[in-house]
Amino acid sequence: MHCNTLSLAAVALLASSVNAHGHVAKVIAGGQEYTGGIPHGAPSNAVGWAAGNQDNGFVEPASFGSPDIICHKSARPVSNAVTVAAGDVVTLKWDTWPESHHGPVTEYLAPVSGDFASINKGSLRWTKVAEKGYISGSNPGNWASDELIRDGFAWKFTVPRNLKAGNYVLRHEIIGLHSAGQQNGAQAYPQCINLKVTGSGSQALSGGGDFTKFYSASDPGILFNLYGQFSSYQIPGPAVQRI
Repeated sequence: MHCNTLSLAAVALLASSVNAHGHVAKVIAGGQEYTGGIPHGAPSNAVGWAAGNQDNGFVEPASFGSPDIICHKSARPVSNAVTVAAGDVVTLKWDTWPESHHGPVTEYLAPVSGDFASINKGSLRWTKVAEKGYISGSNPGNWASDELIRDGFAWKFTVPRNLKAGNYVLRHEIIGLHSAGQQNGAQAYPQCINLKVTGSGSQALSGGGDFTKFYSASDPGILFNLYGQFSSYQIPGPAVQRI
């Protein structure tokens, strides 16, 4: 009985550790609150893509060249969208995030032609529009993810003021670096949210790319020792496009 009790306790501890990773549960914009993407199946009113990460898990570097890196494991689009004006703030509220999972936070946008539900994610072309990574210190230092935790698991993203009105997918991501000192140790947590951008902006996104080609397992921002001495960090992916 004692052995069984210990085994059950170990399983429970593992499950709680995995489930603690988190996901974007709510999205707030223009004074309205929306349901984000729920890993075990997005409800009918969700604006976040449904994904197959029922354990709140991650995409490993070995899968960075696969479609899973685009919007998470087996992600599929939903028909709903957040309505937000160019220049306004979108607040992405995670249900939780573990303190040990230090790392950068990034935002990408991809324009959508047609309705959201029929998106072919492989055809989306992504432009990085915001990023924040290493802030100060080392071993492990202070990171963008720490700011997210301090703000109640919330992250604020400002839609580019000059962005042309239209339909977009927002790709919001945290990369956990706590195991990134070893091969295939970094953990990517992409979250995709549909946006319907309004306003009088005139600048269209240009030069976007295929996300499956953005990251490599050997990138200096992917294979990175969080527990050593360092004074800089290179955020993975392309440069931010200012709009």
